[in-house]
Amino acid sequence: MSLSMEAQSGQAAQDELPRRAGGVRRLVRSLLKSKTGTIGFIIVLAVVFMAVFAGVVAPHDPVKTSAAKRLLPPMWMAKGSVEYPLGTDNLGRDVLSRIIYGSQISLLVGICAVAVAGSIGVILGLVSGYYGGWIDKIIMRTVDTFLAIPNILFTLVILAVLGPGLFTLIFVLGVTNWVKYARIIRSEVLSVKERDYVRAARAVGARNTRIIFKHILPNVISSFIVVSTLSVATTIILEASLSFLGLGIQPPTVTWGGMLSDGRQYLATSWWVATFPGVAITLTVLGIIFLGDWLRDILDPRMKTKES
Repeated sequence: MSLSMEAQSGQAAQDELPRRAGGVRRLVRSLLKSKTGTIGFIIVLAVVFMAVFAGVVAPHDPVKTSAAKRLLPPMWMAKGSVEYPLGTDNLGRDVLSRIIYGSQISLLVGICAVAVAGSIGVILGLVSGYYGGWIDKIIMRTVDTFLAIPNILFTLVILAVLGPGLFTLIFVLGVTNWVKYARIIRSEVLSVKERDYVRAARAVGARNTRIIFKHILPNVISSFIVVSTLSVATTIILEASLSFLGLGIQPPTVTWGGMLSDGRQYLATSWWVATFPGVAITLTVLGIIFLGDWLRDILDPRMKTKES
């Protein structure tokens, strides 16, 4: 009997592999059909590669200064050097190396802050939508309170009190951006919890926690994935804005926002100091948005968009 069960289990595993491989192939074909999705994937992949292998890819130490090499122009301009392809800043630091290392902070803050906000928002959205009643009223009134305060103002106030820092920034961006996840998940749960399979689970005596995490969560998670992907782009812009204002990650840690802040006074004479970090932010955000748009088409057929 046990041998028969093991054989059946092995056969099921073998049958599962072709199905998974077929799903991956369909996903790749869908990505290649979408021009914006392909562009977004390439940009995001390049940024992730750059962040992970910054120590190998970057040609110079991003914090090493040199008074003799300050404000060198990009290599294609007069007096430019191949040694510094995108030029140097006011302290003689390599702009390209600093952009490469700055991608680490942008991705780290973007992903971790969205993970914190998403975890809070998903849990509260599930509880609010499933249980309803006074629990729903308390959570939704809390949501209304957060929505009444401008997000950037709320973030600035908390950072001013707690002080700048990497983990502080991630925490603040997480606890101030959970509202949209809670509202979206709640609205999905209100619809899903009335479906037949949820009613059947209740009828057989399944616990509420089991119903929520086994039957409801898998059916609303696609909305979370789409929103969280697009939220990474928003968080990267917010992190750069806070670093630009001096309330984000502090030197000597390299950030794109900090590079913008350092280069703003040299725009008229040494435009590359601030321009290239701005281009890096723009391309990264566009790549994430393009990839998120493709994910929306794949995960939520109701929101199909016309492929360009």
